Amino acid sequence: MLCSSNSTSPLCSFGSPWPDLNDGLFYNDAVSTSSDSGLTLIHFYSSKYKNSAPLQGWLQRIHNGQITIDGEVVKEPKAILRDGMELVYHRLPWREPDAPYLLQVLYEDDDMIALNKPPGLQVLPGGLFQQRTVLMQLQWRASKGSSSLAIQGSHPVPVHRLGRGTSGILLCAKTKVAKTSLAAYFADGTSLIGDSSNANMEQSKTRKISKIYRALVNGILNQDKIIIKQPIGTMRYPGVAKGLYVATPSGKPALSKVEVLERDSQLNQTLVQVEIESGRPHQIRIHLSFIGHPLLGDPLYDVGGQPMCFDSEHEDESFAEDGYKCISVYVGVDESHEFDFTSFRGYERPAKPVPGDCGYYLHAHQLVLSHPTKNEQVIKITAPLPSILRTQAETEELM
Repeated sequence: MLCSSNSTSPLCSFGSPWPDLNDGLFYNDAVSTSSDSGLTLIHFYSSKYKNSAPLQGWLQRIHNGQITIDGEVVKEPKAILRDGMELVYHRLPWREPDAPYLLQVLYEDDDMIALNKPPGLQVLPGGLFQQRTVLMQLQWRASKGSSSLAIQGSHPVPVHRLGRGTSGILLCAKTKVAKTSLAAYFADGTSLIGDSSNANMEQSKTRKISKIYRALVNGILNQDKIIIKQPIGTMRYPGVAKGLYVATPSGKPALSKVEVLERDSQLNQTLVQVEIESGRPHQIRIHLSFIGHPLLGDPLYDVGGQPMCFDSEHEDESFAEDGYKCISVYVGVDESHEFDFTSFRGYERPAKPVPGDCGYYLHAHQLVLSHPTKNEQVIKITAPLPSILRTQAETEELM
């Protein structure tokens, strides 16, 4: 269905089904230092990228013809590198985990587009999801020439993130000017947290963006309103290269305002509204678990804002084999290293829960902001609520 750029038009959706395999990835390197010149190909990769694969893994990739030097495939691990050589490693295509592809347009004009992201869809490429992302759907939409994006030659880009399991409003910029302004809105809100000066207190009252979420949490919150000011930082965690965000005194300031909407003592759960005045990764999940009420169904965060299963003495040091991993029979024995692709599946998911795992109930429900190029215009965007996140009164009203 084609979506009109008129913001007052009825809601519409767009999206293209995912191909079975993605295009793989290409990693570029250049031999530019005296320390690299003279190394063998296998030494270069196995030492520089030892976290990607051990020695045997890099030998397999070289023998598979996945590395080129100055545009030529090289299968000799002992090939000598010289200054100025350009290396490219091709990570083979794989089938990414299932993900939805349809996106609902909540608002659109010449500067920005607001989408209703479904749970299970990643926003930007990362890890196993390099193609099945919101960004890719936006790029495909623009390339088809069926929207104002293609006519203007603009590049739609998300200006903030939502967790893969989180649904609701995702704001994307269609021009460089809008991207700069919207990114500043989010950054300004976060930078004000932790500064108690009068100037910043006044500035916080006139912030240019406000974000309100709905969430369903375990247990019964006794207080009707709670303000959480727990700092958020990172810790080492298997399967998360840059570290897992958790509640920690040494972290960066973060502020969440929680309001109880409905309590269900029979199911021992509480429906809450959360307004965040900062934008730390996984902030709502961490803050609610920190006060003893993790999101219902959250596979990662437990009471205290920490991962529920982590043993620092037994970190996972395994690596994912490149491309497709054989689960039945290897049928190729010649130099082409051909595989029976019907017998293969994609990368193994991490053994422990990771931030991208779904199952919890969190929805970016409302967004109020100053227009990025027309500051006098205030826009309010609302994403329809999933049934499980509606109050009883809201459900009755819809019926």
